[in-house]
Amino acid sequence: MDSQYQDEYSNLNFPEEMTVKAWFDYWISMKKRTVRPNTVRNYAERYGRDIDPVIGKQILSEVRPIQCQMIRSRMADEGYRTSTIYQTRITLFNMLDYAYQNDVIMKNPCNGMVKSDIGKPTQKKETLTLEQQRRFVRGIVGNAYERQYKFLLRTGLGTGELVGLKWTDIDFDNRTLMISRSMEYRHSIREWRVREPKSKSEYRSIPLTDETIDMLRKQKNLEVKVIPMEWLKCVFLRRKGTLVKNSTYDAMLFKQCDKIGIPRFSIHVLRRIFATRCIGSGMKPKTLQTMLGHSNIGITMNLYVHTTGDEKHKEIAASLRVM
Repeated sequence: MDSQYQDEYSNLNFPEEMTVKAWFDYWISMKKRTVRPNTVRNYAERYGRDIDPVIGKQILSEVRPIQCQMIRSRMADEGYRTSTIYQTRITLFNMLDYAYQNDVIMKNPCNGMVKSDIGKPTQKKETLTLEQQRRFVRGIVGNAYERQYKFLLRTGLGTGELVGLKWTDIDFDNRTLMISRSMEYRHSIREWRVREPKSKSEYRSIPLTDETIDMLRKQKNLEVKVIPMEWLKCVFLRRKGTLVKNSTYDAMLFKQCDKIGIPRFSIHVLRRIFATRCIGSGMKPKTLQTMLGHSNIGITMNLYVHTTGDEKHKEIAASLRVM
C-alpha cells in the first residue's frame, strides 16, 4: 500500500459520538474521488437541503428508520415531487450504507421500511404535437440558433453533446458524427466543464441526412469575428467565436415559443421530440436506443431489435421526412 494512503488509513478514527454531518463530510470527500462532479453536487444539495436539517446533529449510530422516514415526510409536506424525494433517499441510503459496510454502524437504518414513493406526482414530460413542431420549425427561420435547434431535431443529441461537438467528430464522406464528449457551463465557478460519456453506449456514431450535412456545411462557413484557440475546433459557436450556454438556448427558446404561439419548452425537449417522431414513423426501438446512447433499451422501449449501420441510415432518412 502506498505510504500516503497507508498513513491516511491508519489515521482513520471514527468516534462513537460521530454526528451524521461529520460522517457526511467524510463520505462526500471519498465520493469526490470516484464519481462525477455533477453527482457530488447533487448529493451535497440533497443532503444540505433535506437531510441535514432533520438529522445532521444526530449521533450517526443512533439514527433510526423512523427518522429517515421523517425526512421524506417533511419533503412531501413541503410540496416536493416524488422524483426529488427519491433522489434524497438515494443520497441517504448510500451514505449510511457506506458506514454500514465499513462497520461504523451496525446496520443501515434507511431500509425497506422507509418509503419514498410519496410527494407530488412528477410532472409529465412535455413535448410538441406534429403541428406545433412544424410551426416551431417555420417560426425559428432566421433565429441566431436556428441551425442548433434543427440539428437537435434531426440527430437526437443532448445539449451538452451539441456544445461539445468538434469538427474532427464529423465524417462528411460517410455522413456520420461521433459522440465522445459533453460540455456544460458551470455558473457557480464560471467555467466550461468537459466530461467523457458515462457509459460505452454514449460513445456512438450518428448517421446524418443530406439536410443535416447541409446544415453543417453552412455552419462551417459561418462568418465569425475571432475564434479563441480553445474553441477553434468546436462546431456550434456564436458569431463572436464563443460557445453558447444551455441557459441561453433555453431563454431564446422561450421567446420564440411565445412569439410563435406554442407552449414553452426547454432545449432538452428537442431530443424527446426526435425520439417520439422516430418511433412514430416506424424506427426500430433498438435503432433508436443506439442513436440516443441509452445503455438499457428499457429506457427507450422494452423491446430488443438488432440493427446495423445501414439500417440506421435507412431508418433515420425515412423517419425524418415528416419534419
